Amino acid sequence: MGDEVLSQAEIEALLSGAGQSSEAAAETPAEAAAAAPEQSAEAEQMEPVSAPAPAPAAAPQPNITVSSAPTPGVRAAAFAPMASAADSASRNGVELIMDVRLNVAVELGRSTLSVREILALGPGKVVELDKHAGEPVEVVINNKTVARGEVVVIDENFGVRITEIIGSRERESHAKAA
Repeated sequence: MGDEVLSQAEIEALLSGAGQSSEAAAETPAEAAAAAPEQSAEAEQMEPVSAPAPAPAAAPQPNITVSSAPTPGVRAAAFAPMASAADSASRNGVELIMDVRLNVAVELGRSTLSVREILALGPGKVVELDKHAGEPVEVVINNKTVARGEVVVIDENFGVRITEIIGSRERESHAKAA
């Protein structure tokens, strides 16, 4: 079957013979087409089959393999083995999230303005905040206040020196107040 080209009728004859006995499955395409002449004639009447055009000498003919084996059933997926228990034990708890990035902001203060006052803002205008100069600022991580500190200047950049870590009870009361 190396260089043979199968017609549509021969392919259909092979496929219709897939459910037959192993002897029928061992037939060549030509024998299968000859064994089912009514099917071949029927297929030719429905769709005209023309002889395949000769292929150029440089391009080899594709090999067509028709298998009469039944369709395989459903089977379980195979996965690669998981890491050993020793590897997972070394990366438990907080170590698993050490490289997670969080949004950190420092809140100098707040102010409430009307739409009229916001529309009046421009260069040179000052917005008065609810905190006094020198009062601690709040360190906010993912929208939760977690610490307080004082503003410092480091090589012409601002920074915050942490002076107090806020406990979970105080954090809850602060969240309710805001």
